[in-house]
Amino acid sequence: MTDDLAAHVAAALDVAVVAGDVALGHFRHLDRLTVERKGVQDLVSEADRETERTIKQRLASLFPDDAFVGEETGADGLAEAGRGVWVVDPIDGTQPFLLGLPSWCVSIAYVRDGATQVGVVRNPVTGDTYAARRGGGASVNGRPMHVLEVTALDQGLTGLGCSPRTRPADLGRMAEELLSAGGMYHRTGSGALSLAYVAAGQLIGYVETYINAWDCLAALLLVEEAGGRACPFLADNGVTGSGRVVAAAPGVYDALDALLTGGSHRA
Repeated sequence: MTDDLAAHVAAALDVAVVAGDVALGHFRHLDRLTVERKGVQDLVSEADRETERTIKQRLASLFPDDAFVGEETGADGLAEAGRGVWVVDPIDGTQPFLLGLPSWCVSIAYVRDGATQVGVVRNPVTGDTYAARRGGGASVNGRPMHVLEVTALDQGLTGLGCSPRTRPADLGRMAEELLSAGGMYHRTGSGALSLAYVAAGQLIGYVETYINAWDCLAALLLVEEAGGRACPFLADNGVTGSGRVVAAAPGVYDALDALLTGGSHRA
């Protein structure tokens, strides 16, 4: 499995860069894009679809036996047991993307044997590539990265995620409790990118009440391999599910978990 996994790591890195360039080409010509609305605050464009097609085709040519789950094209090959599966969001942060903001990314995860084995998050605007292999550590642009060594919520910024499925009252409560603990919130519009910032030691943690597997699996591995703690999202929700997410530096994980669930823990 070691050599095979090395090939999957190399492929994820290469494909993330290629796909990122495809998306970046559209980003530079936003006035030409046709945008569709899938729901409230849920947009999709041809940039999302073309980027995902690029990823899917390239991975299928390299690993024809692997299954695939993408935000735009759905699941392919999951019914066949024993196969590894790629879980992909071609543009996580579509709304920032369409507004010309730089906080969006390509997210590629490879899952096998009940665990995420490879995770790559690529920000094409900044040129940053965050990568991790289970048991092999995490890096940004080839340099090792680590979560912050903090013990209290007032020692850094916390990523606070939100979607149309987040109840306004829950978001308000979390923000109030975080601020009351001396902390401060940060939001990019991309869960994957925010989690990558946790892994890189730029945020102390990230919480969201409801997120999709393709938005977070790659980046959760980044956090774990960078020395952080993450909730068992894959075990709870699988490769096609959605649910709560919390990931953080170990010293503030419990406080953020309580923040997400409405507990009374303070740090």
